[in-house]
Amino acid sequence: MKNPFHVMIIPTLGCPGRCKYCWSSDENSPKMTLDTVRDIVEWLKPVDEEHVTFTFHGGEPLLAGASFYREALPMLSKELSHMHPEFAMQTNLWLMDDEIADILAEYKVPLGSSIDGPEDLTDYQRGDEYFTRCMEGYRIAIEHGLLVRFICTFTNSSVKRKEDIVEFFKSQGWVMKLHPALPSLKGDNPNAWTLEPEEYGELLVWLLDYAITNPSFEIMNVNDLCRCVFTRSGAVCTYADCMGSTFAIGPDGAIYPCYRFIGMPEWVMGYVKDKPSIDDLMESPAGKRMTAFKDHVDLACRDCAHITYCRGGCPYNAIAPTGGELEGVDPHCTAYKRAFDEIVSRMEKEMEAPAASPMQRRSRVKRMEKPAVMPLIKRIIEK
Repeated sequence: MKNPFHVMIIPTLGCPGRCKYCWSSDENSPKMTLDTVRDIVEWLKPVDEEHVTFTFHGGEPLLAGASFYREALPMLSKELSHMHPEFAMQTNLWLMDDEIADILAEYKVPLGSSIDGPEDLTDYQRGDEYFTRCMEGYRIAIEHGLLVRFICTFTNSSVKRKEDIVEFFKSQGWVMKLHPALPSLKGDNPNAWTLEPEEYGELLVWLLDYAITNPSFEIMNVNDLCRCVFTRSGAVCTYADCMGSTFAIGPDGAIYPCYRFIGMPEWVMGYVKDKPSIDDLMESPAGKRMTAFKDHVDLACRDCAHITYCRGGCPYNAIAPTGGELEGVDPHCTAYKRAFDEIVSRMEKEMEAPAASPMQRRSRVKRMEKPAVMPLIKRIIEK
């Protein structure tokens, strides 16, 4: 199955926030100009794709200002209409106001933001008053009809309060999505907040059980893991071959394999002003390094039962612990395998179990040590 075409636009790496574990901000970053947006349009006009998603990321993309989006969104939408563009944005919401919200609502731009749990925990990890400022922007966005979902970053500190975090998201009526705090190629102390793979794996299994026993509460990561196993296909970027279908554009028009590489010269694949083809980008030194990861996975993971839908995890994660050198797969392989193995094991046991009467089923449920996963998978697939 062909992966969706995805272009991340990074208007700036600047950000007003000071999250303690963040590696993606640069206070000296320039801002993208509308001339660069025009170059993006001209670069993509010849690309033979029926659909494209543009995600505005950062840094903090709202620093570009209302005037930028008032021009950029119609330019991308109208001049690339053959690609049926859709839009998304990842923002801390601090700079959201009525003017920007109106513009984003016109183009039905869903928003992703970040909250790490209750106010005290969020402010501890993301800085004083982060929670209050984010919630004020959230209020404005909701008033203008924008869809907002929150990502929660689990660190080696916050994982100790996983029950508080999940109950907080549940009490707000929010869908939950999470990231583990990851090492970075950019930070001076890249592992200070990192959630170790073994601990992340146990967290995923705990969340699996929580999702099963709380059917009204949706955890997107659990859904993605279950969907991967059931369909035998990668469901999101971490568990998919993103090469050649995902690119990121920096403020100066440089093209990278992903937003996580923005600002790293050795990972520049080309520039939008030069209108490189997709083949040109993949033949660049950075493109070849990405392809090398794919080849490495084919060899290193050939005996893994989950290779068809995991694909070795995230290439950036794989090279971050080794200073940019390819020496292994995503170090969170341990976590992914723990979760995939758990789902597969439960599926196989439940699907092999003989038919039983209602009374026998109730008796069997009482004897089961682990909650059944098939009802959850059924809900996910039927959505």
